[in-house]
Amino acid sequence: MTDLVQTRLFRFLTVGVAAALLLFALSWLLVSLGLSPFLGSLLAYALTVALAYSAQRGWTFGGQHDHARALPRYLAVQAGCAVFSGAVSHIAVAYLGMSAPAMSALMTVATSTLSYLLSSLWVFPMRA
Repeated sequence: MTDLVQTRLFRFLTVGVAAALLLFALSWLLVSLGLSPFLGSLLAYALTVALAYSAQRGWTFGGQHDHARALPRYLAVQAGCAVFSGAVSHIAVAYLGMSAPAMSALMTVATSTLSYLLSSLWVFPMRA
């Protein structure tokens, strides 16, 4: 069981880091090509979420989950994690007086942990 959890966690983190790098590169590229920052980042985010979902479903969690059930749950988790990341960041700066790098580190770890737990237990649960 421990090996399975470690493997899933490693794959989850690998996909997450790759998605973050892709988001950075795509948003930079699209804005550099003349799209507005809002539109360029929005399109980059949409493409990244689609690719991350495919990689998480297929590689991290074994590809045995029905899209009709997993995709809406994945999108809900992503929306919830976005709000959670904003709340953690606000609390870290406004109430805990954290610097921007410390806030970013806390937010990244907290949001990634929440995303992994929800993805493992609800979006792509292990089958009995």
